[in-house]
Amino acid sequence: MEEVNRELSVVIPLLNEEPNLEELYRRLTDVLQRLGRSYEILFVDDGSVDGSFEVLERLHHQDSHVCVIQFRRNYGKAAALAQGFKDAKGKIIITMDADLQDDPEEIPNLVAKIEEGYDLVSGWKYKRHDPISKTLPSWIFNRVTALLTGIRIHDFNCGLKAYRLEVTRNIKVYGELHRYLPVLAHWQGYRVGEIKVKHHPRLHGRTKYGARRFLSGFLDLFTVILLTRYISRPLHLFGAFGALVAIIGFGINCYLAYLRFRFGSIMGHYPLLGLGVLMMILGVQLFSIGLLGELISSTQLRDLEYSIKKRLS
Repeated sequence: MEEVNRELSVVIPLLNEEPNLEELYRRLTDVLQRLGRSYEILFVDDGSVDGSFEVLERLHHQDSHVCVIQFRRNYGKAAALAQGFKDAKGKIIITMDADLQDDPEEIPNLVAKIEEGYDLVSGWKYKRHDPISKTLPSWIFNRVTALLTGIRIHDFNCGLKAYRLEVTRNIKVYGELHRYLPVLAHWQGYRVGEIKVKHHPRLHGRTKYGARRFLSGFLDLFTVILLTRYISRPLHLFGAFGALVAIIGFGINCYLAYLRFRFGSIMGHYPLLGLGVLMMILGVQLFSIGLLGELISSTQLRDLEYSIKKRLS
């Protein structure tokens, strides 16, 4: 771990954002210089195949505040954030996307909210400039996540967030769990807040999010619930599900027993018997194995090392 010697670190994961990088750097530098605090801008190139790294390399040679990490291949946004958190040297860490949809002018507001006593502050894209194909699934996702986790945040997936350094050191990010960082922080006792932020339409490039990531987001939600609420008492979760399956199976068996004693045969109901048995065996086995696998992966993947091709710092 490198020495903490900055007041602010801006961590920006990116993939194929060549047309946006110089304008993003210009806007960021203008805001950060006006803020009057020591800072660094840390770009994490998540395996771009366009000219993104060449642009970043040029910016690094022009400005010593610019640091760059280049992955050999695409690992995903969570991996890029995890590496950025590991290398960041600021007491307050700001994360934002590289597509120019997040507004750097919001950084002073995020910092001010942190200094009110919050440990993590999440942006809320109050007026979002995205097509309905993104806004509607996002609305559903945010409402379900808030309901199941109890965290009253409107926009879990907003890339614009601020963290105290200790939060990024203690919250481990892997897989696709970056969208649940407020939940993970809350369940470790950190104070989580939210502010409305400006959002701009994408001008260059194309979005990296689609239906597959929407589905994976909901699957990861169950991972987060397991890791935050049941990691120290998994029997409460497994037992509850097992009891539900057992009750359904028991009901099916009681019904078949009634038919057997009432009519002397269960001819014609063997598929129902098979269904009951399959529900009890396959349901318990598959669901339990899946959740136990998440428990194992949460400990095995936290120290995952990513292959870095080049580092400019």
